[in-house]
Amino acid sequence: MLLSLTVNGEPRRAAPGSIADLVTSLEFDPKKVAVERNGEIVPRSTLANVAIADGDVLEIVHFVGGGQDDLNGTQSDPNDTWTVAGRTYRSRLIVGTGKYKDFAQNAAAVAASGAEIVTVAVRRVNVSDPKAPMLTDFIDPKKITYLPNTAGCFTAEDAIRTLRLAREAGGWDLVKLEVLGEAKTLYPNMIETIRATEVLAKEGFLPMVYCTDDPIAAKQLEDAGAVAVMPLGAPIGSGLGIQNRVTIRLIVEGASVPVLVDAGVGTASDAAVAMELGCHGVLMNTAIAEAKDPIRMARAMRLAVEAGRDAYLSGRMGTRKYADPSSPLAGLI
Repeated sequence: MLLSLTVNGEPRRAAPGSIADLVTSLEFDPKKVAVERNGEIVPRSTLANVAIADGDVLEIVHFVGGGQDDLNGTQSDPNDTWTVAGRTYRSRLIVGTGKYKDFAQNAAAVAASGAEIVTVAVRRVNVSDPKAPMLTDFIDPKKITYLPNTAGCFTAEDAIRTLRLAREAGGWDLVKLEVLGEAKTLYPNMIETIRATEVLAKEGFLPMVYCTDDPIAAKQLEDAGAVAVMPLGAPIGSGLGIQNRVTIRLIVEGASVPVLVDAGVGTASDAAVAMELGCHGVLMNTAIAEAKDPIRMARAMRLAVEAGRDAYLSGRMGTRKYADPSSPLAGLI
């Protein structure tokens, strides 16, 4: 007798057996997905031992995106590293894996950026096309850090649930948390964001948190357990550049965890500005993916981040109200 199930929101009939049997029957590898059954995550190690029952509601998810790592790009100072939650990186550029026309373009852009961390979305597997490529087919998580994110979550509960599934799917505890307030601006709901941060930190997650450009809220996130704070430079996907230099600088000055600009970067000069303000890094997706030449823009972003960092470390000249000649006036003919 076939069982009636709901799989990823769709009714489905299946033969009795284990969750692993169901996943396999859908032509997915149980080792590459995470499963939630009736609101509870099923540990991957037990998928073969947990039997499905009539009326079960299951969510089967994996990571989506694309790219390929290449850490051989030049860097102005290979000893200038940064550390988050005890993990050290050379590249200060984090890139997303969405909006590219195909996996090949995504792979080339990630390689050109020199990024060592890529953000990945947690989404339902496509049960109608089990042979579709998965992110793990293109990026080796042993060589590049996956940063599962909660893009599209509007409540703390949804964000927490998403990241629990992400940890089950890949074992990652370093995550990117964002809890959005509404769809028009995609600004973060800071009350929900702080609440989610507290819960995740208590569960052993290491949340890097997207937030408003508010120095007080950034400090509250740090106190709640954020391992990095990520103020927006401008609305997500807007390409408007860094609109809030004063408040971002104040966040950098007051934080004891890494600060990364997340959202709003449109071109290389925006990335350089973020680094000149003293940020530890920059996260971007649309600025590269929607460029006319994404691979060249990815390379430009890498160079801009490095240039901005060098400028910050070198200490810029002071500003003056009036001109000051570069050449000495003494001995003038």
